[in-house]
Amino acid sequence: MSDQKMTNPETIALHAGWRSDPSTGSVAVPIHQTTSFQFDSTEHAADLFALKQLGNIYTRIMNPTVDVLEKRIAALEGGVAALAVASGQAATTMSVLNLCQAGDNIVSSTDLYGGTWNLFANTFKQFGIEVRFVDPENPDNFAAATDAKTRCYYAETLPNPKLQVFPIAEVAAIGRRLGVPLIMDNTAAPILCRPLAHGAAVVMHSTTKFIGGHGTSIGGMIVDGGNFDWEKHGERFPLLTTPDPSYHGAVWTEAVKPLGPIAYIIRARVVMQRDLGAPMSPFNAFLFLQGLETLPLRMERHCANALKVASFLANHPQVTRVIHPSLQEGTARARADAHLRGGYGALMGFELAGGAEAGKRFIDSLRMIYHVANIGDARTLAIHPASTTHSQLSAKEQAATGVTPGYVRLSIGIEHIDDIIGDLSQALDAATSRKKAAE
Repeated sequence: MSDQKMTNPETIALHAGWRSDPSTGSVAVPIHQTTSFQFDSTEHAADLFALKQLGNIYTRIMNPTVDVLEKRIAALEGGVAALAVASGQAATTMSVLNLCQAGDNIVSSTDLYGGTWNLFANTFKQFGIEVRFVDPENPDNFAAATDAKTRCYYAETLPNPKLQVFPIAEVAAIGRRLGVPLIMDNTAAPILCRPLAHGAAVVMHSTTKFIGGHGTSIGGMIVDGGNFDWEKHGERFPLLTTPDPSYHGAVWTEAVKPLGPIAYIIRARVVMQRDLGAPMSPFNAFLFLQGLETLPLRMERHCANALKVASFLANHPQVTRVIHPSLQEGTARARADAHLRGGYGALMGFELAGGAEAGKRFIDSLRMIYHVANIGDARTLAIHPASTTHSQLSAKEQAATGVTPGYVRLSIGIEHIDDIIGDLSQALDAATSRKKAAE
């Protein structure tokens, strides 16, 4: 089945990038658990290393099993090519470093996962890269923070844990006008949103989350939209438009023209991945392919269950606030409706009347729901971000990302809704009872 004929995510998730193994006829993608690949001749080897011919050299750079996953997710996002890496954090790091060097800056949304905030606010400083955080409530904040050294904008589609959908189209349009590409972390909204269709230039995922869904493997993915004119704004992107000394002076925007608009992702693969060495293992790629096959179905159940849980919590007397796009109003709801299709996602947050202590009592009272740091699992998960995922941020930084002391985050799974609500209900009752007993 030709990839060009596939437009529906349910079909893409099962068929894109693979039909069968040419030598055995295997329908399932084989696990190519190998470090290296035999060259046909010295000329063949030289052509591969010189990028005169594309092919397998070493699993740190590419692998046939990983290649299928890359093609499938690129098709799912509407991109031209993708690069699989060892984790979502590696995907974030490499997606930015592929454009930036010491003295450059990026403009990022404040609404971020705690690990990304820490990477941007602290670790990138060691590389000499400045990250300017702006509130996405007003898209014009991105333009105001942009200067000649700005290399990209960065944001999350459905920010974890603030859960206010990012204004992708508005910020992407600002970036196009100024010559700045928008990189979107779409981890929390696969299937629901295709940021490239709204103007983003690059999409990344932590495949660890919804794409896998099974909670067994760590991985990340960077997708090149092939829709940004790097040459038109060449002065902003010297890493792509000037000679690269690590590849005999190759100019990436020129070198890859016969292959298509893939300068960004080719450099990410043959420079960043080669040098930083954070590949996805073939076995993990195989497991992510298994998860991807059921992703469209799982997202339907995730979203349907989350709507019911949001309603239950919103009407519970011990809950003072519920954070979920379905309950938002005004601009936040309008952005959710404009960018999400088929549901409002599986993530939600809520606060209890007793604040942080009540939140902790609630989590300690859960029986079925897991208390873990992950999201996007088929199972329902819960955590207290202020003391875990966002604990390395200051109180001011936590507030900027949407974390309050009493905030509890839920990732709603695909269990029967009665069992999810049943566990939430007993935990809320237990938290209240324990508070009264302590008094």
